[in-house]
Amino acid sequence: MPYHNAITRPQASSLTSDGRCRTARGVLVCSAAAFTIFAGAAKADEGGVSFWLPGFFGSLAAAPQQPGWSLTSIYYHTSVSAGADVARAREFETGRIPLNLTANVNAGLDARADLALALPTYTFATPVFGGQLTVGAVGLYGRESTSLAGTVSAALATPLGTFPFARFDSISDSVTGFGDLLSIATLRWNNGVHNYMTYITGDVPVGAYDSTRLSNIGIGHGAIDAGAGYTYLNPQTGHEFSGVLGFTYNFTNQSTQYQNGVDMHFDWGASQFLTKQFQAGLVGYVYQEVGCDSGSCDRVGCFQSRVVGVGPQLGFIIPLTTAMQGYLNIKGYKEFAAQNRPDGWNTWVTFVISPAEQTPSAPSRRMITK
Repeated sequence: MPYHNAITRPQASSLTSDGRCRTARGVLVCSAAAFTIFAGAAKADEGGVSFWLPGFFGSLAAAPQQPGWSLTSIYYHTSVSAGADVARAREFETGRIPLNLTANVNAGLDARADLALALPTYTFATPVFGGQLTVGAVGLYGRESTSLAGTVSAALATPLGTFPFARFDSISDSVTGFGDLLSIATLRWNNGVHNYMTYITGDVPVGAYDSTRLSNIGIGHGAIDAGAGYTYLNPQTGHEFSGVLGFTYNFTNQSTQYQNGVDMHFDWGASQFLTKQFQAGLVGYVYQEVGCDSGSCDRVGCFQSRVVGVGPQLGFIIPLTTAMQGYLNIKGYKEFAAQNRPDGWNTWVTFVISPAEQTPSAPSRRMITK
């Protein structure tokens, strides 16, 4: 199908990383990604939990947006499991194994989370450093449940000698509440089919968190994350590819005196606009902790985490009014190649309400009379 009449140069329009919808000369182009960073069901670093949620960015992450207010609403579900490496780390983190005890753990961990997120953002019409500035904040509410089952064994040193020790742990809990508060700012530049973006975001640790629990919505420490991205969008063919590379610096968790290492993440998306209102493609991510964990209470060593995910995406454009437009996106990831981190699958359902591009009205004709 030819696309020269369906998608044109996206100077005032496009699909963005935060899920906002855009139009390209009357054709809506919407984001397949969503702004979501949170401490979900056991996701890397300390006890398997990280600040960055892979999949944060997706298709057309760097493309410009329509100026004004937008609202992104997201439902996120994940189901993951992990082996003895993560289970042992969680036993130390929650205090079930004393920090001065060297123990072996043969156990498994399972976790599920259902979360609702709201992301209001504002895009400025006035350029900043020649680019388009967007600022926003993320609010999160949801439920997580986690279970751990297995055997803990160790050698106990006593005045009478050393004795073997073993116990079977079967632990589970759940939590319902608000997550940490997040803020984000992005700058985007457009040059024909090439689009560039830089971003910075951070975590204010005010969410539901207790270091003695297996389940938490918050992460218990602050973090700063920054990076840059690129989007290729060819309006003539409807082809698109995006990639965003970022790094996370984690502050010390004061409850556990544990500091996660620096995390690297690369999110990508590729899509094809099959019609003016339908998009299909693939999404994926690579997550790798490049620094070692540390802190006075670190008993698991470097504990570098890794995971890879890939899956499909579908996007649907929904005209609302002459001034507003909607976009529904569904995407899912299957995870693999995990190390020191739970893996499984996750699904995102994103709905965006954003300003529609306004078609300039034709100038009125003046009637000339004698």
